[in-house]
Amino acid sequence: MSANRWLATGNFFTSYKEEQRLFSTSLDRTIFIFFLAILFVWPFFFPLSNKYMLVIDNILIAITAVIGLNILTGFTGLISIGHAAFVGVGAYTIASFSRVLGDTHVLITHAWPLLILIAGFMGAVFGAIVGLPALRLKHLYLAIATLSFQMIFKVLRKEHYLFWYYVILIVIIIVSFLIRNLLRTRYGRCLIAVRDNDRAADAMGIHPGFTKIYAFALAGFLAGLAGGLHAYLYRGVGLESFTLHESITYLAMAIVGGLGTLNGSYWGPLALQTLDLQVESLAEQMGHILPSGLNLATAFKPFSFGLLIVLFLMFEPRGTANWWRIVKSYTKKWPYKY
Repeated sequence: MSANRWLATGNFFTSYKEEQRLFSTSLDRTIFIFFLAILFVWPFFFPLSNKYMLVIDNILIAITAVIGLNILTGFTGLISIGHAAFVGVGAYTIASFSRVLGDTHVLITHAWPLLILIAGFMGAVFGAIVGLPALRLKHLYLAIATLSFQMIFKVLRKEHYLFWYYVILIVIIIVSFLIRNLLRTRYGRCLIAVRDNDRAADAMGIHPGFTKIYAFALAGFLAGLAGGLHAYLYRGVGLESFTLHESITYLAMAIVGGLGTLNGSYWGPLALQTLDLQVESLAEQMGHILPSGLNLATAFKPFSFGLLIVLFLMFEPRGTANWWRIVKSYTKKWPYKY
C-alpha cells in the first residue's frame, strides 16, 4: 500500500502502529507544514500595528488555556467555571517572582521559559487541589465547587508583541503535539472512558478519582502556562483579567470551538475574539451617533456571547470543529462524489 492514500472510501491500516501515526496521509502532513510555515512567515510580509498584534497574542494565550479546559470538560466530562483562576495563578506566580527579585533581575529577563514552566506547575498544583471535590461531586455540584475557587481567587522590548507572538505560537505547537499524543495513550483513553461512564471505567480497572484529579492538574498546568505568558505579555498583572467573566468566556470558547476536539480549542478563541472586535467596532460607531450608544453597545457584548453559545448548543453542538471535519472529509473524497 502506498504511503499517500488517495482513497475515496477512506484510509486503511495494516497495523496498530500505522493507525497511531500523527498524520495518516502525506497530504495531511504537507498541509500542516504549509499552514505552519504561513503562521511563522506572515508577520514579515503583512506587519500589523501593536494593537492588532496584541489581539492575536491574546487569541494564542486563550487557545493555550482552552486546550486545558477542553481536556477537563470535553475529554473528561468535568465542568469547571473557575478556569480563569488557574490562569491567574500562573500570572501571579510570575508577578511574585518579579516583585521579590525585581523586574531587571536576570531570571525575570532571560530565564522566562523556566518561570513560565514554574507558573504552569503552580497551576497544576492548584488544579489538583481543586480537583479533589471531583472525587465525590459531579455535574452542577462540581461546577459550584470550581466556582468557589474562582471566588476565593478574587479575594485573595521593542516589537514586544511580535516577539511574544512567536513564543506563544511555539508553546501552542508543542502543547498541541503533546496533548494529541497523550490522547492516543492509555492515559488519554482513561479520560474519555471516565467522561462516557465512570462506573464502567471503574469496572475495567480505571481509577475514576485519580483520573479526575489528573485531568484537573493537567488543565491547571496549561492554564498556568497561559497565565505566565499573559503576565509577560502585559508586563504586569491585573485582577480584572481573571474574573468569573473570563472563566465563562473560556467555557464559551470551548463550546463554540467544539468540546472533545483539539481543533475546537483553536477555532473557539478565534471566533469569540473576532466577535469581541466586531462588537467594539460597533460600539465606537454607535458612540458617534447616539450619546449613550457606547454604553448600549458595550452592554451588548455579553448578550452577543450568550446568544452565540445558545445558537451553537441548539444547532451545532459539536462546534466549529465539526465544520472543519466536514470540509476535511469532502476534500479526502475529491474529486469523487462518494
